[in-house]
Amino acid sequence: MPALIDLETAAGLIRDGDRVLVGGSGGGHAVPEAVLVALAERFAHSGTPRDLTLMSVVALGDWDSTGFGRLAAPGLVKRVVSAGLNNCPKLGALARQDLIEAYTLPQGVLAQLCRDMAAGRPGLLTRTGLHTFVDPRQAGGKQSARTTEDLVEVVTLHGEEFLFYRTPRVDVAVIRGTTADERGNLTMEDEAYFGEQLSIAQAAHNQGAAVIAQVRRVAAAGTLPGKDVKVPGALVDYLVVDPDQRQTYLTAFDPAYAGALRRPDAALPTLALDIRKVVARRAALERFPGAIVNLGFGVSNGVAAVAAEEGIHRDVTLTVEQGIVGGVPAGGPDAGAGYNYDAMIDQPYQFDFYDGGGLDLAFLSFAEVDAEGNVNVSRFGSVVNGPGGFVNISQGARKVVFSGTLTAGGLAIEPDGVGGVRLLREGGVRKWVPRVEQVTFSGRYALARGQEVLYVTDRAVFRLGASGIELSEVAAGIDVGRDVVAPIGFPVRVPSEVRRMDPRLFRPEAMGFAAEFRARARRRARRPIPR
Repeated sequence: MPALIDLETAAGLIRDGDRVLVGGSGGGHAVPEAVLVALAERFAHSGTPRDLTLMSVVALGDWDSTGFGRLAAPGLVKRVVSAGLNNCPKLGALARQDLIEAYTLPQGVLAQLCRDMAAGRPGLLTRTGLHTFVDPRQAGGKQSARTTEDLVEVVTLHGEEFLFYRTPRVDVAVIRGTTADERGNLTMEDEAYFGEQLSIAQAAHNQGAAVIAQVRRVAAAGTLPGKDVKVPGALVDYLVVDPDQRQTYLTAFDPAYAGALRRPDAALPTLALDIRKVVARRAALERFPGAIVNLGFGVSNGVAAVAAEEGIHRDVTLTVEQGIVGGVPAGGPDAGAGYNYDAMIDQPYQFDFYDGGGLDLAFLSFAEVDAEGNVNVSRFGSVVNGPGGFVNISQGARKVVFSGTLTAGGLAIEPDGVGGVRLLREGGVRKWVPRVEQVTFSGRYALARGQEVLYVTDRAVFRLGASGIELSEVAAGIDVGRDVVAPIGFPVRVPSEVRRMDPRLFRPEAMGFAAEFRARARRRARRPIPR
């Protein structure tokens, strides 16, 4: 039976130089926050432990000071390996300043590596990450100059290139559930996310590492239904109880996130009319009946609210990489959770489906776009974001719709409420540049594999073709030469006639396109895109 210990004792189990694997996702979804708090307090009081390697599948934090942000102290962290540092910008700043070793690898790869660790396999062989900054011929996922060890290599098998990601070793694993019985069996009935808690526990157990599980409550032995147990107690060494643990950093508890309640349509989230909603609406027009769709973080997440507002959210299957299938994915800091979903599955299985070509459409944001159609979301300016699930999703989907504003830094643009936009002040930062800082999505690789690629902005829509990026639509109120071509840092093809963006995008009322949407033919290909 596992030992029931307090948080101070749990933090004391982590020693200098340990490799610590922490479960959970993004904005606090199943994150064992109380253990992280205890670890940060121990270091602040005693200066130990030092030189830790922190590992997580998803970036952990509230974009300020929680999650891994609590551990961003000089001397505490030697190395971090995660899909992202965007949720924990203080740790990202240490990477940017070259004070720690930092790797940001694809979220799906890290999720699947947890299973490979459990099985004792040497690593993961996959196409995911080829021709991006994760490819060792570019940066190998490294995000600081002091980061020199190669965790990824290119291998050729039967004449085809793959990336091989090495499985890491772990000394301590920290996971979270809702309820544990006295034998350590864990259930997750109140969680908004399953993740890879089981794989993490199996991997740590099989490597001889300690498994610490944070839960809200402890039940008597034998009282938890076996079918509800996500992690068997045989894999758990220590239990800590935090009766106040929140469902996410933002939300104390929402029964809809837990799947215990289905919200009526009138209670689903809506968006006020602004330029972000315009972009989300235009992106949403690319959907078709029966499509299986991924929604990324940022402006693209608004596609879910648009679908609900237009009454077509049941005509497509909306998904998010954390494991939500169907229903309406949550937005903002709670992204990764969902309402009225058909299923919540373990994250590695969601990425299996994505990698195999199961997505018809992916809606993702962009930070930079360049002349080859490459997209960067992982590192730009002073920000070290990492890719999150972006690489798996963008390489696996048959069609990718990237969304964002054409410029940044003081941009003021708004829908006019009639049928176009008012550009009040141009942004001072160019996002469409000759060459992106990091390649998180390769335009050339996409074209070679027959992917369709669309870029939706606040004022225009572009497509990627063999000869480069071409303008295809422009909003009323916009001058093509001054407001579209001039802010782009490379030549784009402008046809003699450019179609106007749908005027309904810019009006406050619902667009009312459900009937025409349902009249569209189902277009799902039976074969995956060439890899």
